[in-house]
Amino acid sequence: MAITFTPAATRHSDRGGPAQPMLIVENLRKHFAIKADRIGQPGQTVKAVDGVSFAVAKGETLGIVGESGCGKSTLARLLMQLMGADDGSIVFDGDAVGEARGISVKELRRQMQMVFQDSYSSINPRLPIRDTISFAPIVHGMPKTQARALANQLLERVGLDPRQFGGRYPHQLSGGQRQRVNIARALALSPRLVVLDEAVSALDKSVEAQVLNLLSDLKDQLNLTYIFISHDLNVVQFIADRVLVMYLGRVMEVGPVEEIYKRPRHPYTRALLGSRLSMDPDERMATPPLSGDPPNPVNPPSGCRFRTRCPFAEDVCAGTLPSLADVGGGHQAACLMADPRSGHSRAGEFVEESLPC
Repeated sequence: MAITFTPAATRHSDRGGPAQPMLIVENLRKHFAIKADRIGQPGQTVKAVDGVSFAVAKGETLGIVGESGCGKSTLARLLMQLMGADDGSIVFDGDAVGEARGISVKELRRQMQMVFQDSYSSINPRLPIRDTISFAPIVHGMPKTQARALANQLLERVGLDPRQFGGRYPHQLSGGQRQRVNIARALALSPRLVVLDEAVSALDKSVEAQVLNLLSDLKDQLNLTYIFISHDLNVVQFIADRVLVMYLGRVMEVGPVEEIYKRPRHPYTRALLGSRLSMDPDERMATPPLSGDPPNPVNPPSGCRFRTRCPFAEDVCAGTLPSLADVGGGHQAACLMADPRSGHSRAGEFVEESLPC
């Protein structure tokens, strides 16, 4: 029995209309306890995500970037309810997640799915890929015959012939093919929002380009919204509409991709963009744009988290935790130099010149 794959736009109601954000995150926190090394010593906590707030509009792609250990993957798992938050709230299309009058976690996962970084370990090695894709629809009540027919359609949609690949096991596929299977599995419940956590980082560049083009096509065809997490700034520039920059568990800057890449207002964002490799030998870096390792997340610096590595740090940066300041055009930066009333000697003066995009 055949079944026609239906995009999320027609399978799930759009309660608030296009003006209402698909996702609103407010003050999300997750701290991990560490056992004490010695008897009598108090335990400590790693502040992996520490007060993160942002919104994702319907139909857009929000890119999340930052150094390893900044909290990107932990944030993704909090959004998917794979782990519980210590504080904060998540609102999906106007419904609070996990509250009595809101949206349940089960229903959230029908409408929000995730593609993980490791394309092999995120697939059951004992199941043929057709069964992997059809598993979630069967769990949610779809008859097995219809679910397998849906899996065949999704394999075709991601560029894999179901007659050739449907019966294969994960170890019989290449990395790019396995990631296409992961994307097909994420689409099996017709989600409205897909979280992609380093979804192309393990692929070589030719396969990466194919998967990125596939994601762009699926977004247009199925009216999807993406949260795209990556350490590759060039990939984010290609696929994202807006960019959120994280450092040590906090949001440093957020705004339209063109504005962030041409006129970054936070020193950390500027250092990240300055670290990109150039294909032009005349633009080789003489000095590193950012030196040193990030501080210990167990005991982060007071005030601005970036001040210990910032060339513009002043005494006021140690005593004031900067909030996101509006610098125009939907662009915000958590830097005292972006706030004219902060008391920083360079407030309102930083980054007048543009960066090459």
